[in-house]
This record gives sequence, structure tokens and C-alpha cells, in this order.
Amino acid sequence: MASRTRLSWRHTILAIFLALVGLGFLLASAILIMVALTPVPDINSFSARQVDQSTKIYDRTGQVLLYDYNRDAKRSIVPLSDISPNTINATIAIEDSSFYEHGGIRISSIIRAMLVDAVSGGLSQGGSTITQQVVKNELLTNQKSITRKINEWILAIKMEQVYSKNQILETYLNNIPYGGTLYGIEAASESYFGIPAKDVDLAQAAYLAAMIQAPSFYSPYGANRAALDARKDLVLDRMHTLGFITDTAYAAAKTEQVSFSTGGRNAIIAPHFVFYILNQLEQTYGPNALISGLKVTTTLDADLQAHAESIIANAAPTLLANDNASNEAMVAIDPPTGEILAMVGSSNFFSTTTDGQYNATLALRQPGSTMKPFIYSLALKDGYTRDTVVFDTPTQFSTSCSPSDVSNSTSPCYAPVDYDGKFRGPMTFETALAQSINIPAIKVLYLVGIQNAINLAKSFGLTTLGDPSQYGLTLVLGGGEVRLMDLTGAYATFANDGVLNPPTGILEVDDSSGTVLAKYTPQPTQVLPANIARDMSAMLSDNPARVPEYTLDSPLYFPGYDVAVKTGTTDDTRDAWVVGYTPSIAIGTWAGNNDNTPMAKTIAGMILAPSWHDIMAYALSKYPKTYFGEPDPISTSVPPMLRGDWRIPDAQGNIMPHSLLYWTDKNNPQGSPPSNPSQDPQFSYWEYGVSSWYASHPGLFSGGTMLPVPLSYAATNTVSTSTAPAL
Repeated sequence: MASRTRLSWRHTILAIFLALVGLGFLLASAILIMVALTPVPDINSFSARQVDQSTKIYDRTGQVLLYDYNRDAKRSIVPLSDISPNTINATIAIEDSSFYEHGGIRISSIIRAMLVDAVSGGLSQGGSTITQQVVKNELLTNQKSITRKINEWILAIKMEQVYSKNQILETYLNNIPYGGTLYGIEAASESYFGIPAKDVDLAQAAYLAAMIQAPSFYSPYGANRAALDARKDLVLDRMHTLGFITDTAYAAAKTEQVSFSTGGRNAIIAPHFVFYILNQLEQTYGPNALISGLKVTTTLDADLQAHAESIIANAAPTLLANDNASNEAMVAIDPPTGEILAMVGSSNFFSTTTDGQYNATLALRQPGSTMKPFIYSLALKDGYTRDTVVFDTPTQFSTSCSPSDVSNSTSPCYAPVDYDGKFRGPMTFETALAQSINIPAIKVLYLVGIQNAINLAKSFGLTTLGDPSQYGLTLVLGGGEVRLMDLTGAYATFANDGVLNPPTGILEVDDSSGTVLAKYTPQPTQVLPANIARDMSAMLSDNPARVPEYTLDSPLYFPGYDVAVKTGTTDDTRDAWVVGYTPSIAIGTWAGNNDNTPMAKTIAGMILAPSWHDIMAYALSKYPKTYFGEPDPISTSVPPMLRGDWRIPDAQGNIMPHSLLYWTDKNNPQGSPPSNPSQDPQFSYWEYGVSSWYASHPGLFSGGTMLPVPLSYAATNTVSTSTAPAL
């Protein structure tokens, strides 16, 4: 039986193999017949081709030109003999390693692409030879169709029959786009490195070859420098594998620090934003679309952008001197639409000493305490209130350690503290959030559940958060990684009564004839009930509640205006954040170092608040004055702990403070208290902290001498509904 099964499998495999061979034979025969009947255009027309129209990027008014992508297109034709062998080999290695062996196409690649297309239902463009790319770029349109693809194959074969490999390669290297206004290897070498194509070294050649696939995405001046570096390494790996370079040359090129010239890049407004837009256009329409005469109206407020750039640039020397922060970034978003009004990716885009092209608004960084509003908003949604009382007391959260071990955070223990080492006793949610106190926030995260919190944050657009096991309870203190762009968009959702409009930078795209290719229409999604969003705005704009962590006249406060704001600083001071909003605008700022080295040990309010304040102040003077909607009043029928009363008498009339877990069912906060709170794994840990606090503050109670509940309570007693106080 087993032998028959093996024989059956062999027959099946043989049948599949013969079918593939037959398919390849039929395909090759069909192509050869069509080749004989297809005329070939004059390759001399390639070098003399007209460079296509420029793409113009405008601000939101359509009047301020931010960048003319193809305004000064540069292209110099050079013979193959004047192109560095490094560049030739690097390009062949990454684009078409069998260039000198095939006859214009690779049948194996075509069959593989056809199989992929059959599965995906699409029409792939991968696996093209250099000859095919010459045909596609110079003779055919970008339309994806079977007819165009077949024409590409036929013309590639015919071209190989008429022209030499070196002629085809020379044409290719002299005409492909290398980003922006650069066409051909000579212009790219001169612009990026200040040298002719013949002098390009191995590492430089690897960078140039790496850009070919997607020049805007892999621009050394854009947000994807790390991706460019990785692809450069891939080019070198391919060259080494193919035997194009020696071990010594490979190792040297891998570690060479290549510098890119910034000359001629100053004729651009909002450069980080412009490259962000160009990358989006390239991803949507393809790289050739950027030289097809597009007119792009963006969402940018050029006036706000200019003021934000100036404020951040002026703050840069102080940040570096006082806080050891070499970079700062900001994003401004219109909450009702999600439109990006301003984007400053670094203190100075053109700086060569601080990696100015790095766009920190799109970088993944730890958000610190700016995550807390999402946790508290979920608690409010679950039934808690902004007046709910939670105790800020020394607390051990790891059930692997003793409840009394409240000062041990050595793994597996976890007993966090605030930056000042103080504990404040009972606090309302509103005060705890306003002062950004850690212990209450961790307790609230436990109440709502880590996975639930991540799900809510993702619904707000913080999609980079991953597996909850990576973070544990540290999520509420910024254990994940987010982008400033996404975080600002999430805060804009609070401003918009819980309605998310994902950040967008493009209002309209028109082609060279004026035909509208795309027009932005908001796609709002209600991700949080409006009354909860208004609660959050009330909590984040409560200036007196910030005292004493901030003074009443701190940079976070704007007399007469409704401004909600939250700061955040990571424990190791590698990231500082201030994110705030009005109903009309959300502004997020970040400071730190691109290489993730720590700043000086201080809080975000000291580092970032002054520049954030100045940007927000200008925005308040520019946009109409608006007010938050009033939050719903807190019902008097909710349990006492949810309306701010933690001095709850027991059945005998004695006031004995307890944690939320004693009085509240975390799955139904406004319902009856749990019949047996000790079943909760955290109960004895929270109770220990409250009991210890009570013992050290006896004067707060009439009678004042009662002892705290013993620690053994949780293990030996239960609370029945008959003895628990009526709520």
C-alpha cells in the first residue's frame, strides 16, 4: 500500500513538472512568433527623449508652492566607459544578476510571476530584466495590462537582437530616475556625492543601486534612511555572493561612512512634509508618476509651518545645552478632518551634524505617560468616573513577590515609583491623570485589562502596539512604541468627541491635464463615546488639578482657552513628549536623540513645554476660539468610591479605607461590590498599601486609633453581601 502511495505521488509530481515544461514551451513559442512580427523602435531616441513634466506640491490654499519636484531636471549622458565598474556591478547585482546571460527576458521569472498572479488575482511587475526596464520606461506606458506586458517581453527580445548588452546597459544607466530632479548616473553621482560617475566608490555605488527600486522612498534625505542603509547592505551582499567583489572590499564597503551632499536642497518649504507626500504619491501611483506633471494640493498650513519651524529651531541650542537633547519634532492636526497642518521632523532638516533629514514624526519611540489618557478613557467607558478614587501608595504588583515587598522592582518583582519618589494617598482619576501619577495609572490598567487597553489604543490609530505580553502593566507608562504622527492623531480624536479621522496630508491630486485623480473625503469613525471623550478633555484641561506637579501659570495653561494637554517622559529620559489639543487643533511635540541616547534627567514639562506652548499660542491666535463640550454630570447613584468618597463606613459604622478592589467589581464598576474580593490576585497587594497608608495617617479619621485590616484578611475572610455596606 505504501509503495502504491509513493508511486502515485511520483506520478503527480511528474505530471506537474511536465505541465510546467509544456507551459514554458508554449509561452516561449508564442513569444518567438510575436517577436518576428513586431517592429523595434530606434534606440537612439532614448537618449534624446524629453524629460517629463514636473510634479508641483502646494500648501492647502493651492497658492504656496512647497516644492517643484522636477523643476530643474538634471541629466548628463555619459558613455559606459565613464561609469564606474562599481556602479555597473552593483546595479546588475541588485537589478538583474543574469543580465549578460539572458536574451532579454527570463522565462523562469515570467512563469513564476504568472503563478503568483494566478493566486493573487493581480498583475505583478516584479522580476523584470534591465532590458525589460528600458523598454518599459522608454517605450511603454505604466498601464498594468496583459497586452502591455506581452509587448514588453517582445520588445525586450527584439532589442537584444539588435543592440548590444553594453548599449542597453548604457541607455539604462543614463535614463533611470534617482530621485527628485535627477536622471541618470552622472547627475546622481554629482548631486549626491559631488563627483563624476567614473569616480564613484563601492559603498557609494551600492547606495545608488539601492535607490533605483523606489527613488523617493529610498531618498537619503527622507524618513527612510534606515531602509536605504539596509538595501545598500543587500546590494553589497549580492555583489559578494556573485563574486563581483573580494572579501576585503566587501568588509570595507559595509563599514564605510558615506556622506550625502545637501547642496541645492534649500529651494523647498516644509521638507520633511514634502518628502512624506512624495513617498505617498510614489506608493500610490508609482515612481514615474512623479515626473508626469501632477499638481498636488496638500493639507499644510504654510504659515503655521513656518512659525513652528522657527520656534523649534530657536529652542534647539537650549535643548542641547540644558537637556542633552539634539532633536525636536512636532505635528499639528485638524481634529474634525485629520488634515496635517504642520510637520517638523527635526530641528534643522539641512543639518549634517544632527542627521537633520531624520523625520522623528514617523519614528517609533516610547510614549511615556502620554499613553495614560487611553487607559483612563477605557476605564470611564467601562463605568468608572473621573471622580473615582484610587490610592497612590507603595504597591507591589507582581504576584510572584510578597505584598509587603513594596520597594523591590528586581525581576520578577514590580514596585514602580514616580520620578519624585512620593506617594499621595487617595486621588481621583482626574487628579491622578492631571499630575501623571504612576501607581494609580497602573491600577487603572489592571482594572480595564491590558489587551482591552491595546485594542482601544489601536482603534485610535496607535497600530504599532503589539503583543501585550511585551509590555505587561508597563504599557500605561509607555512600554510600547508609537509614532508622534499617530499619537497626535489619537489626541485629535479626543478633541473631536471620540471620532477618529486618520491623519492625511493630501487634499487633491490632479494630472497634467487637470483631471482630478484623487480628492480627500474624511472617513470618520466613532471609536469612543462622545461623553467619554468630553470627560477626557475635562480631565486633561483641569489646570488646578495639575498642582503641585505644575504651577497654575505653567506653560501648559492658557487663560480663557480650552486646552487639554498631557506630558510624557520615559523612565530613562530617552523620550520627552507634550501633546495637547483644542477642538480646532491638536499639536504634538517630541524631544530626544535620534540614536536613542538619554537626555538629562528631567521631565517633559521642563524640556518641551516652552516650545509646545509657543506653537499652541500662535495657533490659538490664528484659529477661531472654540470650547469643549460639557461632560455629563456624575450621577449621585453611583457607588461612593466612584463619586469621590473613600471614607466609607463598614457595617459597624467604622471608617476603614479600602482599595477599589474591595468596593468595586472591576467587571461591573457601578454594580454591587464583589462578594469575595480576595479572589482577585491583586487584592491583598492593593489592600496592603492602603492599610499601610491608613496606619500612618490616623488623624484623618474621627476616633483616629483604629488599626488597619491585617494582611491575613485577604486569605482568611470573605466579604458577604449581607455584611458589606449598602452602596
